[in-house]
Amino acid sequence: MTDWQAVLGANCVDDHVVFRLWAPEAETVKLRIGAGQIIGMTRTPDGYFNSRVLSAAPGERYSFELDGNGPFPDPASRYQPEGVHGPSEIVDPSTYQWHDEDWVGLVQQDLIFYELHVGAFTTAGTFRAAAEKLPYLKDLGITAVELMPLADFPGDRNWGYDGVCLFAPARCYGTPDDLRSLVDQAHELGLAVFVDAVYNHFGPDGAYQGSFSQHYFTKRHQNPWGDAINFDAPLNSHVREYFLENALRWIYEYHVDGLRLDATHAIKDDSSRLFLAELASAIHHASTDLKRRIYVIAEDARNLPQLITPACCGGVGLDGVWADDFHHQMRRALAGDSDGYFAEFEGTTRAIVQTINRGWKRGSAPTGLEYSKFIYCIQNHDQIGNRALGDRLNHTVDPAVYRVASALLLLLPQTPLLFMGQEWAAATPFLYFTDHHSDLGTLVTEGRRQEFGHFSSFSSAEVPDPQAPETFRASQLNWSELTLEPHASILRLYRSLLTLRKTEAALRYCGTTPQLRIEARDDATILLNRTSADGLAGIMALFRLYGSGQLNVKDQSFLKSAIWSSEDPAFAPDSQCIEINSVESIVSFRRPGAIIFRSTEREGL
Repeated sequence: MTDWQAVLGANCVDDHVVFRLWAPEAETVKLRIGAGQIIGMTRTPDGYFNSRVLSAAPGERYSFELDGNGPFPDPASRYQPEGVHGPSEIVDPSTYQWHDEDWVGLVQQDLIFYELHVGAFTTAGTFRAAAEKLPYLKDLGITAVELMPLADFPGDRNWGYDGVCLFAPARCYGTPDDLRSLVDQAHELGLAVFVDAVYNHFGPDGAYQGSFSQHYFTKRHQNPWGDAINFDAPLNSHVREYFLENALRWIYEYHVDGLRLDATHAIKDDSSRLFLAELASAIHHASTDLKRRIYVIAEDARNLPQLITPACCGGVGLDGVWADDFHHQMRRALAGDSDGYFAEFEGTTRAIVQTINRGWKRGSAPTGLEYSKFIYCIQNHDQIGNRALGDRLNHTVDPAVYRVASALLLLLPQTPLLFMGQEWAAATPFLYFTDHHSDLGTLVTEGRRQEFGHFSSFSSAEVPDPQAPETFRASQLNWSELTLEPHASILRLYRSLLTLRKTEAALRYCGTTPQLRIEARDDATILLNRTSADGLAGIMALFRLYGSGQLNVKDQSFLKSAIWSSEDPAFAPDSQCIEINSVESIVSFRRPGAIIFRSTEREGL
């Protein structure tokens, strides 16, 4: 038995349903069930309304009227079968029969993330269809599936960051039990599941929280979406309870293994105890309660070490953070991007190495923090989809360069994240797509084209219309590519690298100890040296990012034991062999490439 239970919304208890909502400014609230049943609710001094209904049952639809206004869906609805503007459905999560009783989660150092959008991951775009691909992800070497936001949104297609029904999985992906089944099947395969949660704003259409209380928002702070969510103004404790319950429902009712928090730098909070710290504490308490490993990871542009410093050491206590500076350095280096935030990054081999050693380039220097707390990628939904044409890194750089970037990402001790299709260099873009009503949709389309209107490389008319169904369809992965070149060889490369990451002693987690040495050997080449925890095994890897050239590595012993090359014909159909002169300790590259050597003795470079 756990010590947690849901209290908001409609909760099935024995032979009745308890309804509870917060509406402190309302005088009267009426509960509507089905076609004609109307029930008055009892108000408490702190602004909650309650009702215990014996005749209500799972599957029935319900809504609320406030002082004669409405009806409105439940702000804590578990399911919106008719969309975000329709009535809510009573759901009893306890009826699902789980099969993951023995699942205890993964140690953080073993996480290898695969970020996917449920609607674009498969042609069907459902939880069930995504679940069918889980064995593929397991075979690839992935250990953790990260689902882009699931909270229901207006229309039938959306990235998910316009979510408004935060407790209800998007009905276009399937039912709540379909999502539970996906998680259940993932756990049976040994895969963790993370959900992307958006706590910095509500979407622009269908967010009825403000109809229940103006105190969900505060004018004390502004963020890119308008008035900030109230985490530090009067009555903020009730708003916090709403979001805390949302987080805990994903964990208790869907058995997810963690949350990825969207843009926490946009959560404005000047309180003495930050909401993020309260959230981290609640999730870690749930981890103890459920006796399984559960994590909370943030996307935060501020690069604040205190976010991932344990609470016992005075930090916020989050378990990890998306460290995008590595991506930015690599994109600047390999694709030459220099607009916007890329202007802050040099993209030199020295700058890349400094970022890796530090964790990030910008912000305060983190000290004593484990490498696994930094989530690294060479592409993710933002870094692809926020480009005007949704182009991936492999659409811009030569395949040889793409192989090098992939190898560097997967050989570092930081936690790697792949974006769906990256592992086979998917030809499909990942575009920005929405399905708003016509007036809002027109504004979104115009705004998107104005956003990129100053770029000289294309006209604004070429920016795909986010509202067009074909924009969404173009973003869906084409799984038939897997057996075709050049995709099949890239897939083999990813599988081999992920296997090495798990099987090579020197590539196992190395904490914060100096078992990692990485340096820029020249303007085009990075050298990586990693040693196993017992010091008995080591690997040396060379990454040539640009052109051809030679490198004297000053170590003959390593050069006698090459174990992997990005120019292996299995990975490079037009292979150009990386030559090794072990007598003179010289490695020669004909073009960008990566090569790995193994040592079984404790030796320096």
